Amino acid sequence: MIEYKVAGKNDIELMMSSRLEMLREVNNLEDDYVYSEEFVEISRKYFLEGDQTTVLALDGQEVIGCVSISYITVMPTYDHPYGKRAHLMNVYTRKAYRGQGIAKKMCQMLIDEAWARGVTEISLDTTKAGRPLYASIGFNTPDDYMTLYNR
Repeated sequence: MIEYKVAGKNDIELMMSSRLEMLREVNNLEDDYVYSEEFVEISRKYFLEGDQTTVLALDGQEVIGCVSISYITVMPTYDHPYGKRAHLMNVYTRKAYRGQGIAKKMCQMLIDEAWARGVTEISLDTTKAGRPLYASIGFNTPDDYMTLYNR
């Protein structure tokens, strides 16, 4: 039976291992790829100190999925009068567990939390494979949103 839990500081190693596993897969890196110490420490610090919530999916003691949401406050606008926004990220389920609604359940838990916190917009970055999941939750591609990347 799959257990879902909101991760706390005591779960830092579970959050880190799942995030690094997800990044290896999404970026087509080898299973033995080693991240820089700086990257690992910055990620660890964000889990411990950042304005975020992470949900873990567990099968026994094994982490089989995770999702995080980061909270962002920007200057209020007419459509977002409190300036509270969020960004969903780290959406990952191990291959053997995909197609069972695990990622959707974890995402919905964080979306519900975000609405309860007064967030008026949730964004995310997606892979082509992830688009059907996000569309089923209600995400869409906005007409009034543009992005500039520093490359």
